[in-house]
Amino acid sequence: MDKNLDASINYAKKYLEDLLTFFGLNTVVQASSDDNEVIELNVASSHLNGFLIGQRGETVRALQFMVSNALRNNEYELTRVNVDIADYKKQRAERIKEQAEEWVKQVKDSKEPLNLKPMNPADRRVVHQVASDNDLASESAGEGRDRHIVLSLKKD
Repeated sequence: MDKNLDASINYAKKYLEDLLTFFGLNTVVQASSDDNEVIELNVASSHLNGFLIGQRGETVRALQFMVSNALRNNEYELTRVNVDIADYKKQRAERIKEQAEEWVKQVKDSKEPLNLKPMNPADRRVVHQVASDNDLASESAGEGRDRHIVLSLKKD
C-alpha cells in the first residue's frame, strides 16, 4: 500500500471512530482497502446496531457520506468509502442476491420484462451483477428515489 492510501484509510477510520463517540460508542473500527479504490470500514456489533443502521440502512449511508465528504474536503486521494455496521450490508447483499435469482428465473420463464421496485444504488448494483451472470439484460430506469431496474431477455 502506498503512503497516500494509508493516510486516507487512517483518516477515515479515525473520523468514523470519533463520530461514533458522539453516540456514546467507543469502538475500534476495522479499516482496509482491497482494491485501492474503496475504503472498507467495519463497525463491530453493539447495542446501537439498529440506531446506527437506521431505517432501510439510511443512517449507515449517511455516516458513509459524512466520512467520504470529510476525506474529499481534506483533499485525500481516496474518497470512496463503504461503511458496514455488524455486517448489515453484507447480509443485505446476500438477501438481495437470492431475491434477484428468483427474479431472473421469473423473467426466463415468462419471457416478459420485469419492473422491480425502487432500490438504492448498492442494491441495484447487486441485481445488475446477478442479471449479468445469468445472461439477462438489466437497465436502471426512473429518477431519484423512484430509480429501479428493468430485467429482460437479451435482444439478439
